[in-house]
Amino acid sequence: MTDTGLKLVILDRDGVINEDSDAFVKNVDEWQPLPGSIEAIAELSRTGHTVVIATNQSGLARELFDLDDLEAMHAKMAGLVEAQGGSVAAVFYCPHGPDDGCNCRKPKSGLIDAIEAEFDTCAEGVPLVGDSLRDLEAGISKGCAPILVRTGKGRTTESQLSAHSLLSDTPVFDSLLAAVPHIKATYGQSC
Repeated sequence: MTDTGLKLVILDRDGVINEDSDAFVKNVDEWQPLPGSIEAIAELSRTGHTVVIATNQSGLARELFDLDDLEAMHAKMAGLVEAQGGSVAAVFYCPHGPDDGCNCRKPKSGLIDAIEAEFDTCAEGVPLVGDSLRDLEAGISKGCAPILVRTGKGRTTESQLSAHSLLSDTPVFDSLLAAVPHIKATYGQSC
């Protein structure tokens, strides 16, 4: 892999960028951004970061929504970010269910592997922002720098961090927007 000078940032979607739901976010109307998340992505993008989304979307396997619905949600997200002067470089998603045995469903690293291949870079040292243990564990397995946000499932996850020796020092922020100054000041590619 080559060092392209890329300043990559990997974000989970549900609970980090948009409201999460135990009943799944199934269509464009249910996809509602969290306060400040769109501005956060735009700010990162405007300051030279390549923002990539890595998200489990088992609602596809469960037939709760189809690919057109998912693409419409992502088009809405991208359009909102573009309206703020930023961009989303790519969205990588796992369409499988929890029992499908795939390599892309977080906490496995397949989505991050795909991001590395697509951008011809490595994820070591790259900030990965999530709200669940599986997000952070996927990042740790690839040498990413995990960041937890308290939105979505983040408050519950925060209470579990101390039990994970590899995650006990994870920086925690109230929201993606609150994490932006830390990301901008701290992270560049390490490989």
